[in-house]
Amino acid sequence: MRIRLSDWLKFARIGVLCAIIGLLLPAQGAFAQSAPEGNAHPQSKMVASDAEELPNPFGEAKIVMPGPDAMGLRDKKAAFAKALNLEPLRAVGVFHNGRVKILDTLARESVRAVAGRRTYVDFLHAPAAGAYGGEQISAFHHDPLFTMFDLAIDPGYYLDKPLLAVGYLPLRRAFVEAAFLGAENEEQRERWMKLTRITPLMVDRYAAKIAGEHMSEEPYRKALSDLDRAIEVWRQGKANMVLVAPGEPTLPWKHVSMLAAEHPARAAMLELGTAWRAMDPTRTNAAIAAVATALAPINGGRVAGTGGHRDLELLYNKTNAFEWGFWAYALALVTLMLAFGTGRRTLAWLGSGFLVLAVGLHGFGFVSRCLIAERFAIQNQFESMTGLSLFAALVGLGIMLARRQWLFGAASAGVGFLVLITATQTAIPGQNIEREAAILNTSVLLKYHVTTVLVSYGLISLGFIVSLFYLGAHYFARRETGTFVRMSVAGGGEVGATVDTIGGEAAASTGRARLLADLDKAQMVALQLAFWTLGVGILLGAWWADHSWGRWWAFDPKETWALLTWIVYLVVVHMRFASIRDKALTTAWLSLLGFVVMLFTYFGVNLLLPGLHAYA
Repeated sequence: MRIRLSDWLKFARIGVLCAIIGLLLPAQGAFAQSAPEGNAHPQSKMVASDAEELPNPFGEAKIVMPGPDAMGLRDKKAAFAKALNLEPLRAVGVFHNGRVKILDTLARESVRAVAGRRTYVDFLHAPAAGAYGGEQISAFHHDPLFTMFDLAIDPGYYLDKPLLAVGYLPLRRAFVEAAFLGAENEEQRERWMKLTRITPLMVDRYAAKIAGEHMSEEPYRKALSDLDRAIEVWRQGKANMVLVAPGEPTLPWKHVSMLAAEHPARAAMLELGTAWRAMDPTRTNAAIAAVATALAPINGGRVAGTGGHRDLELLYNKTNAFEWGFWAYALALVTLMLAFGTGRRTLAWLGSGFLVLAVGLHGFGFVSRCLIAERFAIQNQFESMTGLSLFAALVGLGIMLARRQWLFGAASAGVGFLVLITATQTAIPGQNIEREAAILNTSVLLKYHVTTVLVSYGLISLGFIVSLFYLGAHYFARRETGTFVRMSVAGGGEVGATVDTIGGEAAASTGRARLLADLDKAQMVALQLAFWTLGVGILLGAWWADHSWGRWWAFDPKETWALLTWIVYLVVVHMRFASIRDKALTTAWLSLLGFVVMLFTYFGVNLLLPGLHAYA
């Protein structure tokens, strides 16, 4: 490898800049500031604490142990749930956690906070299949709206049910072992550990002892704190019935128990509770309709402050667009990769159709969230991930359609699938639509800065996937004759081709070289766009920082690591002008390095380093 003196000077300048930043990194404790009050998102509260002392609008419920026929009661509860029509209440407005939402949204958030999953699962008797008959246990998934009302109306039913999610394995094991002592209960312990949930009765009996033994350990303290919030929803779910809209937008919403006793809505809620506890579906359905009718003239559909977002929020909840989107991305990725490997144009067009469907679902979810939240939804980890992947998919789809380079479609599908499945299937903060941090309202520059940076991160991810394709082709594409070695990604060319045995080694080598050249062009398009976009995003961030915090740069960890990420791509751009033997291969490896640095900037800084970007 030959490098000229001018190239050495270019790399020396970059090296000096990296060294300066490297020297400053150990001093970040001095430069970086703790997040001021307005930087953090408002504290989420699953229970309206100011309504905890108010009467239960459904009538006071007794929390007592269920009778001996617990399994039969579960069957009756499931049959009762199936017979109910909750649709009249699903889109009713409720004020909760700082914003107006619909009861369907509140129910989904409450069940996830309590049970750690989308629905509460009960276990019922069912006839066993086969000639021997008998019984087996079946899982019954309750509607979240049913579970939310049932927790407020009949909390005693759940006293000994596996209701409360405990994600921290050692804490769950401590509860299960305390509840089921002795070698004879080994099977019970194993079954309860697999459930991932414990009962409120277990918490009541053993939480104090376990807390006393482990309160010095941070993971236990955090897990016990999460468990305490879940218990609070079970005990005080009735406090969230803040269903009475004010006459003026500036006035607060009221709990339904603050209405006069003779008010139709108050009377209908009380009747709903009485009929519900009696498990009388006909009477309960009539009460549900009466509650919806009584509340309609009070809140008049005042959801999200406009009255126009109620149906949209319900549609957003029902479609689960982000989850269906990652499945569509997965189909697009598989189909386009098969097209890449087989050379079938039909598969390429089918994969493109799946990609368009995925981007459509993804875009619907993102735009709907923006309208429901009444802001540009990029202001927490979940929102920024969904935005990042959408921007990457749109850019990749646009390049694919403009230049008919199917490879960009596969890369876009890969980014969309990986990011969306991570955002939706893991405990990424911000899945609930919540209020924004105060600092994010200080300047309109925010949406330009954050959007530009997220676009750059999406392009980095796009380039990373293409570079993976390049490395796979470089190291694993076989040079022997008769082996598929190239896919033309240029417009108007073939979707794929194989090398005939007649061509011999020369033909195989030529086809492989063409494939690598095409992949290198594709990765450079993405990486150069990422370089310029991230640079502009950093400059916009400095401008916004001057508006928000009164200084352009403070070596905050997020700022510093964003600059380091940009420097990696600065090296990529400079390296292409140097006399390096295999620039394409070096570019691919640098792309992988830049992606890792970007991931630390995006996730690691937020988790490990304190700073002004606490809201991110």
